[in-house]
Amino acid sequence: MNSPTVLRKSTVLVVDDTPQNIKLMAELLRDEYNVLVANKGERALQLAAGENRPDLVLLDVMMPEMDGYEVIRRLKASETTRDIPVIFLTAKNEIDDETLGLSLGAVDYITKPISPPIVMARVRTDRKSTRLNSSHGYIS
Repeated sequence: MNSPTVLRKSTVLVVDDTPQNIKLMAELLRDEYNVLVANKGERALQLAAGENRPDLVLLDVMMPEMDGYEVIRRLKASETTRDIPVIFLTAKNEIDDETLGLSLGAVDYITKPISPPIVMARVRTDRKSTRLNSSHGYIS
């Protein structure tokens, strides 16, 4: 008789410079996921490359000092973090902005104000897709 496989909780890194958005996202995700938070791009890069490497990054585009586009450029440039999927969260709703985000390697783009059911559906879809790909030997 085989013992059941225990799936570990995925870790999601939420990156946003607005404390209310971080709180909302952390509360939304915490029942199903381990949640890391960062309010600056530099801190997000440190967490992404750290010991508790996230399985997914939810990344705000508009942040001071280092915007989300620069964060994803750096994530994708590093061998340690390049395979972490990124979903952009932003109030910007321009096709050019979305196109840029996706061309830099984002897997999805969610516009603010955040709809909790949409965020959860997209996070779950990403996690399910990544697990399926990794179980078939694909790199996610």
